[in-house]
Amino acid sequence: MRLPFLLLAAALALAPGAGAVTDGDRTQVYHEFRELFDARNYEQARPVAEKLVALTEEQYGKDDRALVNPLSNLATVAYRLKDYPAAAKSYTRGIEILEATAGNADRQLLRPLHGLGATYLAMERYDDAIAPLKRAVDLSRNLDGLFNPDQMQYLEPLIAGYIALGRSADAEKEQQYVLRTAEGAYGKSDVRMLGPLDRYARWLESEDRYASARAVHLRALEIAEQDGGKESLMTVTPLQGLARSYRLEFLNGGGEPPEPDPFSSVGDLRAEPSDNPHLNAEGERDLKLALERIDKAQPVDHKLRGAILMELGDWYLSAGVGPRSIDIYREAWKELAQAGATQPLQAPRMIAYRGPSSSLKRSTLDPDSAELRYVELRFTVTREGRIANIATAGSDAPEALQKTVVNSMKKARYSPRFENGEPVETQGVTFREKLLLKKPKSKT
Repeated sequence: MRLPFLLLAAALALAPGAGAVTDGDRTQVYHEFRELFDARNYEQARPVAEKLVALTEEQYGKDDRALVNPLSNLATVAYRLKDYPAAAKSYTRGIEILEATAGNADRQLLRPLHGLGATYLAMERYDDAIAPLKRAVDLSRNLDGLFNPDQMQYLEPLIAGYIALGRSADAEKEQQYVLRTAEGAYGKSDVRMLGPLDRYARWLESEDRYASARAVHLRALEIAEQDGGKESLMTVTPLQGLARSYRLEFLNGGGEPPEPDPFSSVGDLRAEPSDNPHLNAEGERDLKLALERIDKAQPVDHKLRGAILMELGDWYLSAGVGPRSIDIYREAWKELAQAGATQPLQAPRMIAYRGPSSSLKRSTLDPDSAELRYVELRFTVTREGRIANIATAGSDAPEALQKTVVNSMKKARYSPRFENGEPVETQGVTFREKLLLKKPKSKT
């Protein structure tokens, strides 16, 4: 009589216990997590995400690919909470699990690679960010084709990493790849090209290539007018871009010969570099035209109107018409206040700065074979937008280079901080410039 009892006991030992985790248990926890996450209640979502990881480990083991999505969810919550080290740890663990179980060509790798790269960008670990983002781009192209549109979500942070590292050639290459990809997916004249065109034009502006930027803004303006008419709100962003390019060219210099737009045969005289010693009136006209188009649309988009007024204020400040610029900023505050979006005016904004020739952006040295140094400045932005009391707060650069950064900052332009719609002085504003220094020759 003892043998049947022993067999029953053995069977019970092998059978799942009453407390074993089931798919239903995990599904219920996931729905709870999703509800909190979608409500942006990240603090409460985090322990639920941790619980889902624990349940998945208990059900499948600590090295199973079923853990990858729960780990990515946990990492995303940590990222939203700005706990970047925790986010990087979870993303990395998910990548390692996939590499061990499925190799390097698994589609499921895309999400944690993207997340890890974005996390490193947020941590300003730009060198570390490049590898996972480039890997995500390459994997996307291998899986879905060289010009598949899904890769753009990986290309944009990759470009940001290249820009931060001063790798302009790499950034330019990928910027143009984004445009070609968008054109292939949407068509050259599709309204969905407006976003990629605006980002590319802004990139050209950041490289002081203002004539080329205007050519791209003009192409976007033509698409917007063809799709929505000359009075369309879609024309506002291209008009703003045209004005901004004239303003920055006036402040920073330019003289770049006009480049043909590689993506369109459309041309315009306004794509020529400006040799006007004063601000080109064409830009002011574009901003006022943008305001007219916003005012004609009902209901009025107060946030958009505030943004254009800020640009117009920047225009007058750059032209040296300080009192007029302050009046325009006040008007912008009122518009933004109606939209609950006054944050852009609640801190001083750099509206123009041209670094010294040794700066990371302007240096002709190869970043990979030069020494990276920095200069951090501390200064006051007055209520009129002037810069005062400049001092070096920290640096590992030679004194001569520190002076060049100070001199560049003296020529910079800031808009003042506003409180309750009025400009106020701001002390302790900081700015860090990265410099490239030629490496000393090694002694042999």
